[in-house]
Amino acid sequence: MSGYEWLIGTRYLRSTHRRGFVSFVALMSVCGLMLGVATLIVVLSVMNGFERELRNRILAVTSHATIAGLDGTLPEWQAVQAAVRGQPGVQAAVPYIESQAMFAHGPAMAGAQVRGVLPQEERAATGLAQHLLSGRLEDLIPGSYGIILGSALAHELRAGVGDSVVLIAPEGTATPTGVVPRMRRFRVVGLFSSGMYEFDRGLALTSLEDAARLFRASAGVSGLRLAFTEPLRAPLLVRQLARQVSQQLGIPGFYVTDWTQDHANFFRSIEMTKSMLFVILLMLVAVAAFNIVATLVMIVKEKQTDIAILRTLGAAPRNVLLTFGVQGVLIGLAGTLAGAALGTVLADNLETLVAGLERLVGTQFLDARVYYMSDLPAYVELVDVLKVCTVALLLCVLATIYPAWRAARTAPAEALRHE
Repeated sequence: MSGYEWLIGTRYLRSTHRRGFVSFVALMSVCGLMLGVATLIVVLSVMNGFERELRNRILAVTSHATIAGLDGTLPEWQAVQAAVRGQPGVQAAVPYIESQAMFAHGPAMAGAQVRGVLPQEERAATGLAQHLLSGRLEDLIPGSYGIILGSALAHELRAGVGDSVVLIAPEGTATPTGVVPRMRRFRVVGLFSSGMYEFDRGLALTSLEDAARLFRASAGVSGLRLAFTEPLRAPLLVRQLARQVSQQLGIPGFYVTDWTQDHANFFRSIEMTKSMLFVILLMLVAVAAFNIVATLVMIVKEKQTDIAILRTLGAAPRNVLLTFGVQGVLIGLAGTLAGAALGTVLADNLETLVAGLERLVGTQFLDARVYYMSDLPAYVELVDVLKVCTVALLLCVLATIYPAWRAARTAPAEALRHE
């Protein structure tokens, strides 16, 4: 590219009293492209933040993987626990007893999952200890029948710390008068709030021994809950671990699950939604990019005489093509870079902006019962920004081709006939 091509191309974009409207249209093209790119980056960042926050919250309140017996119980769990803890990459392996139960407090009733745990070991397996609103895990003393409720579950039961709730086990006791449900009164010793409605509404903790008495699990525990140093590798690690422990102890096999299986639908729907939103919002970027066509066509129409003079002075069609190609590329580059900067700034401050808007209008945009969280996190990934900017620039280059090609085909004699 020669120097005059760059000089002429950039000068046509500068506003003067004769070319003010053309420059204004070019500015609008930049603004439209900027808003399209910024919108796409913000939406993708919200999806990334939602996925990341959901994953972190799930890993904070649930185990990375579980290992149980093939019949649903793990009788010799102490030997299995010792063997599992000796495997590399295992951070914790704690026993648990888990079953559904019905809670009653006065006229209020609700169903939830009851999990029996060992308070001394539970801290190493999950982060629920860091999400306690009141009480401690150590308050779950065996034989005292204490229980820690999720905040949403406690709100539904209208129960607080110090209140007594009745737990009704799903299996009944046979009596001469019929089957009577097993019931036990528990005292609420604490509340936790994980930030995820699924767990805050559907989980309660008690001591392992009390859960064994309530659910008559004297034969063993439900299984072991595992924590790995690399949670993202849990699907592979838990299967390798189960095979090694099975061979080591001579046990026929185990039933294993991991956190990606338990919440596979969440992450699959997020990835699908993210892909669909990228395609849909890319149309906005395409519309803004192809506004460059109208801008350059107007410039070409206005500069017919200038093009003809350049051609008579020896400029080749290629030089004219590059002259107008510079304008389209500059418009696209300015709009894309401004959009990337605006989108990144908005995404980084999105939680603050949304919180301020919620206070302003007096409503809450995200219902935790539906979206599992009440805030709107955003996380900007460099790969997404580069992908959006690359696609936007390619669309701008494509939009520049036709007007520049039309300018290069201008016939000098035809353009200067009426001058």
